[in-house]
Amino acid sequence: MRTSYSPKNNPRVIIIQKLYGNFFNGELDIIFPKHRFKKFIKDIVLGTIERDELLVEEINKTFGNKLNLNTMDKVSQVILKSSTYEILYKPNLSINIIIKEYLNASNFFLETSQTKYLNALLDNTANRLRSNR
Repeated sequence: MRTSYSPKNNPRVIIIQKLYGNFFNGELDIIFPKHRFKKFIKDIVLGTIERDELLVEEINKTFGNKLNLNTMDKVSQVILKSSTYEILYKPNLSINIIIKEYLNASNFFLETSQTKYLNALLDNTANRLRSNR
């Protein structure tokens, strides 16, 4: 079941929008408007940007030659990077919650088939990164 999410209410939609703007539109000045999860949003966005190379390296370790980030659509790249950041640097958040929230947010941007593919990618990434701890 697809649910539409308003960017105003879902912090992960805002995270995806901010990261997309930075990575692909060259927006260097990121403004974080008033939101009840502003600190969380800012932490994830700035952390993902700061650790972009490390996140890409971890994603490449997870999938090897099976996945080329550069051939993925841009929104999926952003979702994979930000969720990988949360999995690595937010150990107090459950993997299931992280994946569920990003899949719900992806409904705002992606088709159902892309969301299912993204679910498999997130699940593999989470299992590899959290099992190492």
